[in-house]
Amino acid sequence: METCAVVAGWGGCLPPGSVSNDDLATRLDTSHEWIHRRTGISARHWADAHTSTSDLAVGAGLAALESAGSNAADLVLLATTTPDRRCPATAPDVAWRLGLGNVPALDIGAVCSGFVYGLALAGALIRSQPGQRVLLIAAETYSRIVDPDDRNTAVIFGDGAGAVLLREGTPEEPGALHGVHLGSDGSGGDLITVAGGGARTPVAGHGGAAEDKYFRMNGKKVFGLAIRHMVDSSREVLLRSRWDASSVDAFVGHQANQRILDAVAERMGIDPGKCFGNIGRVGNTAAASIPLALADVSARGVVRPGARTLLAAFGGGLTWGAAALSWPTATAVHREPVLA
Repeated sequence: METCAVVAGWGGCLPPGSVSNDDLATRLDTSHEWIHRRTGISARHWADAHTSTSDLAVGAGLAALESAGSNAADLVLLATTTPDRRCPATAPDVAWRLGLGNVPALDIGAVCSGFVYGLALAGALIRSQPGQRVLLIAAETYSRIVDPDDRNTAVIFGDGAGAVLLREGTPEEPGALHGVHLGSDGSGGDLITVAGGGARTPVAGHGGAAEDKYFRMNGKKVFGLAIRHMVDSSREVLLRSRWDASSVDAFVGHQANQRILDAVAERMGIDPGKCFGNIGRVGNTAAASIPLALADVSARGVVRPGARTLLAAFGGGLTWGAAALSWPTATAVHREPVLA
C-alpha cells in the first residue's frame, strides 16, 4: 500500500503585543493608508524583550501536539531565520522543552520558504522510515533583525510561529501530502539578506559594519521574482500531483505582500474566494507565515476536510517552493508563547 505524510495536527502561536500601522506612524514617515495600500497589512505582533524565537516555537509545537491528541514526535524540524543563537541550533532546545526526549532536532535555513522545505524533508523521512512522526515548526522574531527606522521593512514584518505534526498515512486520507516542489537561485542571494554576523562579514568590532546586522531587501526586484517563482513552482507541484488549477479548493501563499498573493492567484486562475490568509492582522512572519495562516483558517472552519490545498512560498537564498495537500480533519489550536 502506498504511504505518505499526513498532517495530524496543527497549531499557532503569536506574541500578545499587536502593533498597528497607526502606532508605527507616530515615529516613522508613514501612515496606515500608505502601508495598507502597498502591502495589505494593518497590524503585526512583535515579541517583547523577554520572548525569543524558541518561546514562540514551543508554544506552537505544544499547540500542534494538542491538536493531534499526541505528546510524542520522532523528529523536530525548526524553520527559522532568527534562531536564538548563531550556535547551537535552536531546534534541540525546543525539542527538550517540549519534553520529547532525545529525539533528533535541527534547524532549516531557507528563510520564508522554510516551512515548505520542511514539508519536503518530513515527507521524505516518513516515506523512508514508516511509523515516524515529525513535528515541523516555523518560528520567527523578525522584530529583532529589522531596522526600526527603515519604513520599507519595519512596517512589513511580524513575529509568530506555526507548527504541524505529520504521521504516516495514505494518499486517500484528509491531510495527505501529495507533492512538493522546491527550487533555489544563489545568484540572487543579496536581494534578501542580513549581511553581518556570518563568517564572510563579521559584526562591528570584528571587521564588519554595525548596520550590517539588519535585514535588507530589494523590494522591487523581489516582487516580480516572488510572483514568477511561486507561480512556476505551483504549476509544477500541481502537475506532479495530477491536479488542475481549477480543482484547487484552497490557496495559502507565503504572507509576504497582499499584492503578490493576488497576482499569484490570478495567474494560476484561482478564484479569489478560494484564497486564504491573515497578512492583514499579523504581517509577514517569514517562515511562520504559511503555518500561521493555515492554523487561522482551520480555527475558523471555513475549509472542509479533504479539500485540495495549494501552498506556495518564496524567500531569501533565493529559495522557493510549493506543496499540494488535502485539508486535514484536525482543528488547529492556538497557544501563548512559553517563556524559558
